[in-house]
Amino acid sequence: MTPGIPAAMERPHFIGIGGAGMSGIAKILAQRGAKVAGSDAKESDTAEALRALGATVHIGHAAGNLADDASCVVVSSAIRPDNPELVRAAELSVPVVHRSDALASLMGGLRAIAVAGTHGKTTTTSMLAVALTELNLDPSYAIGGDLAGPGTNATHGEGEIFVAEADESDRSFQKYDPEVAIVLNVELDHHANYASMDEIHESFEAFTDKIVPGGTLVISADQAGAVELTARVRERAGANVVTYGEADSADVRVHRITPRGLTSEVTVLLGGKYLTFTVSVPGRHYALNAVAALAAGVALGIPAHNLASALGKYTGVKRRLQLKGEAAGVQVIDSYAHHPTEMTADLEAMRGAAADARILVVFQPHLFSRTQELGTEMGQALALADASVVLDIYPAREDPVPGVTSELIIDAARAAGADVTPLSDKTAVPGVIAGMAKPGDLVLTMGAGDVTDLGPQILDHLSS
Repeated sequence: MTPGIPAAMERPHFIGIGGAGMSGIAKILAQRGAKVAGSDAKESDTAEALRALGATVHIGHAAGNLADDASCVVVSSAIRPDNPELVRAAELSVPVVHRSDALASLMGGLRAIAVAGTHGKTTTTSMLAVALTELNLDPSYAIGGDLAGPGTNATHGEGEIFVAEADESDRSFQKYDPEVAIVLNVELDHHANYASMDEIHESFEAFTDKIVPGGTLVISADQAGAVELTARVRERAGANVVTYGEADSADVRVHRITPRGLTSEVTVLLGGKYLTFTVSVPGRHYALNAVAALAAGVALGIPAHNLASALGKYTGVKRRLQLKGEAAGVQVIDSYAHHPTEMTADLEAMRGAAADARILVVFQPHLFSRTQELGTEMGQALALADASVVLDIYPAREDPVPGVTSELIIDAARAAGADVTPLSDKTAVPGVIAGMAKPGDLVLTMGAGDVTDLGPQILDHLSS
């Protein structure tokens, strides 16, 4: 089936079109036949991929980038009110559409799976996209990262299923009407938008309220915040809830997770029968993401054994424990982890996959607000590494906060017994790591900012 293009989306202009979420929507619209345009701060592979689909991509933000005949301007919460293209849109009376509303319009008329949670969204959404594609169901999908296989974060499929990552950071996930909603975990994050766990839970409750009648909530039976949300949801009549995890009470119960080097073998008890399948990335948290994907697919009526086999075809997402290369006997791996829970999970996964290796981390904190609230926990997580280099905070959309620096993390890491080297000059990292690393070591570039750019540079230094 080929859904039409909403009138407002026929000639959209995206401000920040190269972003992970924005580019996915733009790609799908271009594939559906819309006349897509937009701007981004710098050239990128994503900009080129959009041009290949027929989109017009300007580099740099300027009022003249916005065509007079644009049907709407699409923005994310990161776009500031004084952006010249946004100002120009107001002068031309061009409607401004939030990214989440644009995505919601693309899901219309399709069987939507929305994947939510403080972390794990990209991986779980990707697992579903790969598995459904493997089963020839030709899904549409919009993901916050590029799949290692297809190499893209979004596509328009001819099938009836649409899989989307649902972002809780600005409450925009409340715009969707999924047939199946997945909640992987519920933790306090995005401190600029949420003041307490109560606010987080209220936001997730509003998300689950949008599940269509007869739909299903798939939710963790292990994580405390998810368990609390389950209790709240079940108080309302008619909620169809499927829990998954290692807890004895789970509807889809994980019987065993067996590490196999950089893969895992997972056995679940589902419908009174044991089912075993392979997850081609290391770590317990990725195995549990795969089980969530399995439960969601089954909720849509897909046979469990078919889906389990197809999940084994997933080979990863860029920046999620992605091997960047090896030089001088040292493997360099890229991790998107930027929340303490994610950092701990990825470091434990690498310990399990390579127990005898030394683990060296280059960590770039992401956001002043997150560092202010969770800097101590970030430092404690770094104690799981053998040694770490900690960079300055990557601000992204935020302005500096007085007194909030990487020192909060460094002090906590040292208090936990960690070997930490502060380094403000990012260009010095490759040389510093090359001097520290020995054959057999693993180097993780870790964080949600531009620390990812350092992986190839470290490999070059190691090779020289």
